[in-house]
Amino acid sequence: MLELAILGFLYDSTLHGYELRKRITALTGHVRPVAESTLYPAIKRLEKAGLLMRETQPGSVAAPRHVLSLTADGKRELHRRLAEPARGDITDENRWFTVLAFLRHLDEEGAQAAVLRRRLAFLEEPASFFYDGERPLPAEEVDDPFRRGILTIARATSRAELAWLRATLASLEGGDR
Repeated sequence: MLELAILGFLYDSTLHGYELRKRITALTGHVRPVAESTLYPAIKRLEKAGLLMRETQPGSVAAPRHVLSLTADGKRELHRRLAEPARGDITDENRWFTVLAFLRHLDEEGAQAAVLRRRLAFLEEPASFFYDGERPLPAEEVDDPFRRGILTIARATSRAELAWLRATLASLEGGDR
């Protein structure tokens, strides 16, 4: 997801590494902090793959700065990753938020809708954090108040996301035009 975030933010504008790190950290927050030891090797991999390029610009006060931008191949790769996210990108909430942050870069509403439909299908599957054998336990059947809290919060979040997904899909697929 780090590479997707790098490609997505550079699609928006050219950035130097420090600014890119700040934006990624703002997106991922405390859940997945981005260290320099992680970011800069990812940048080098993307640069080596021809997906981004680095230009040295003179610094206004300090040393020269390296400004990063996407290549045409980088834009195509971003579109591919957004149009064909891995299952984990759909099912993991933090990875999903990274996909969602840049989904607007897919030009076709049909492609956007296809990704949202995959998330909708995942959320509509019966699931729980706790089970009685194979049966997912609803919050009402959990005695532990803390586990019940997890399920109550997850259900409220899922309901809100389901409502948003359905409304957005209706809009993308012509239901609100």
